[in-house]
Amino acid sequence: MNIVLWILQILLGLYFLAIGVMHFIVPPGLPAQMSWMYDLPTWLHWISGTAEILGGLGLILPGLTKIQTRLTPLAALGLVLVMVGAIIYHLTRGEVQNLVTNLILTALLLFIYFGRTRLAPLADQK
Repeated sequence: MNIVLWILQILLGLYFLAIGVMHFIVPPGLPAQMSWMYDLPTWLHWISGTAEILGGLGLILPGLTKIQTRLTPLAALGLVLVMVGAIIYHLTRGEVQNLVTNLILTALLLFIYFGRTRLAPLADQK
């Protein structure tokens, strides 16, 4: 179970780091399913980008350094809140494809939260 959780943490951590950085640079020519980024207000880009970068780091770094490992499940839970906001945003815009992606990410983040609090908690360095 620990290996599965680590794979998910690394993949989702890198995903959220990339998306978080993208909120700050919003590159031209994004695919159609990401065109919503052009409509998002600047202040919301800053908030969600910061939350996604910090959450992505929180999924990976505490376990690697074995420092404050309790932050990993909290990072997963924080990203769940970001995903709830994204679900509401995409729901109001009728973007069903993005809803499915957000629901899958939410489920995986909840699994990481559950896994790191109940199934295979990370241990701090002694």
